[in-house]
Amino acid sequence: MSSGHEHNGGAGGHHGYPGPRPLPQTLTAPEAVNAWRTRALVVAVVAALLTIPFGFTHEGKNHIIRAYLMGFMTCFGFAGGGLCVLMLQYVTGGKWGLLLRRPIEAMSRTLWLVALMFVPIGIWMGHLYQWAKYPTQATTLDALSKGWITLEQALTANDKRPMLNPGAAWVQVGIVFAILLTFTYFLNKWSLQQDADPLRGTQGSFDRWRTKFENLSGIGILIYVILLTDLSILLIKSLDVTWYSSIYGLQFLVGQGYAVLALGILIVILLSRFEPMKTLLRVTEQHDLGKLALAFVMLNIYLCFAEFLIIWSGNIPDEIPWYLNRIHGGWWYICSLDFIAHWLIPFCLLLSRDLKRNKKKMIWLCSWMIFARLVDMFWLIEPNFKDAAGNLHIHGNVGILAYITVPLCVLGIWTAYFLTELKARPLVVVNDPHLEEMLEPEHAH
Repeated sequence: MSSGHEHNGGAGGHHGYPGPRPLPQTLTAPEAVNAWRTRALVVAVVAALLTIPFGFTHEGKNHIIRAYLMGFMTCFGFAGGGLCVLMLQYVTGGKWGLLLRRPIEAMSRTLWLVALMFVPIGIWMGHLYQWAKYPTQATTLDALSKGWITLEQALTANDKRPMLNPGAAWVQVGIVFAILLTFTYFLNKWSLQQDADPLRGTQGSFDRWRTKFENLSGIGILIYVILLTDLSILLIKSLDVTWYSSIYGLQFLVGQGYAVLALGILIVILLSRFEPMKTLLRVTEQHDLGKLALAFVMLNIYLCFAEFLIIWSGNIPDEIPWYLNRIHGGWWYICSLDFIAHWLIPFCLLLSRDLKRNKKKMIWLCSWMIFARLVDMFWLIEPNFKDAAGNLHIHGNVGILAYITVPLCVLGIWTAYFLTELKARPLVVVNDPHLEEMLEPEHAH
């Protein structure tokens, strides 16, 4: 069996159609990526400068670290989620992942940068978490006696102390990133070795590498789900130490897939203006990626609504305050925006076959989906704090605008590094059996 890059574009293809198109000679990322990287860095610098005044406003410093957590978790969603989608592609197979392979590999290689981004959170975690501000049973009881925390918060914090304390937090984060970086190292290393295989293009080579990737990725997905559940509980759910959710990790997992597909499709379509992606991205593959994005949107809707419905029907006083804090006051507008932006608009638009096959419209929709993930993260994080729970307002609280500038700064830095990694390797995986099919003319299937 021969690989697609060994064929030419001559006649004599399937059923009288022209043969496969030739693979472009240059497989590296276009120079336009450098311009995109420069713009990302400019956005990061401007956003950082705009953030400085917020540090001198009421609660400004607290809002900056909260907004930084939002940016950090969004970047982790792209990096860790990219690794998970990469492993999912290896396990499931199919040509849908061939176009995304190198972009999501580049996402996964940013994990070490995201690990470094945790340092400010680790240093100032006392501004975020009750269990870090009052790290011992004695300090928790003192805070209770002074009325700074409730009895329920004190009892829950003490009960969860083995997991929720500053030392354990550093250890958990270190273990999570050490394991994920190990999977990232081997999957990215083998990807280059696969293309350099002397037997590439043969069935034996395809089967050997497929088995190797599947064996690592199968257990890798299970381990990733466990690690993500731990990290999402530690960094987001524990912002409200009394909150319980049995599907929190799964919600984050699906949300990461949602965001990774949005960014991956966006990058692939933008790259299709240039070679080699211009030759590879057919309408068929773009349509398939759009359908996969729709599946993640639907699963995201199902999980979030199912949790809300169960808590609403149970109507237990220990559970409902989490939602009440997110729908009272000005939060009702953010809740409505989250519903419309995160679920309703992507779901309705992705039902359209024509839209999924239109590059310009998919660019706008994917950008919108990334924006929607940021809105959802804001809705998850900010209402956990007393000054914002059930009472969102900007008057006299200008520092909350840091939720715009800080994530832009963090994401700008991450995007610049992601684009650097994207340029580091060819955009096309040449030792893959699906490459030949993707080089066929659109009407050949």
